[in-house]
Amino acid sequence: MKDDDDSALFRDAMRGVRPLAHDRLGPARPPPSARPLQKEADERAVLEEMMTGPPIDSGDELSWKSEGVQDAALRKLKRGAIHVDDELDLHGLTADEARLEVARFVVAAQDRGLRCVRVIHGKGLRSKGPGPVLKQRLDGWLRRSREVLAYCSARREDGGTGAVYVLLRNK
Repeated sequence: MKDDDDSALFRDAMRGVRPLAHDRLGPARPPPSARPLQKEADERAVLEEMMTGPPIDSGDELSWKSEGVQDAALRKLKRGAIHVDDELDLHGLTADEARLEVARFVVAAQDRGLRCVRVIHGKGLRSKGPGPVLKQRLDGWLRRSREVLAYCSARREDGGTGAVYVLLRNK
């Protein structure tokens, strides 16, 4: 048989051969992890930036409008001249719970065709950290929400600096 002959010839040719000694290491390094490390780092940086922004005091008013929103619309919102169609109260929720509730509420309100909603975040007087936790985080969450055109602190009779009016984008 030819295979046996080839094997015998190979063994005969390799008789007395010793493996070469070398000083190289094994594989240079393991392959990189499949986790998106840069994306995770970017998300951590955004969260850190959101939390390390200028501290918001319980009496500070919130106000923001996206690019293209007229000043007159923000003034109407601040005066309470736009009818509030629904509200969400965040009292008693943790920051993580509140973030989910706000996201759900804003999307659902926009889906229902609502124009203006009120989010009650409280003044943070019972917060364990320095200043109102939910108020500061809500400020960041709403700024990044595609559904939100503008928001501002509510009038005194609607919760004052413990609540915000949110103007929603048309669906």
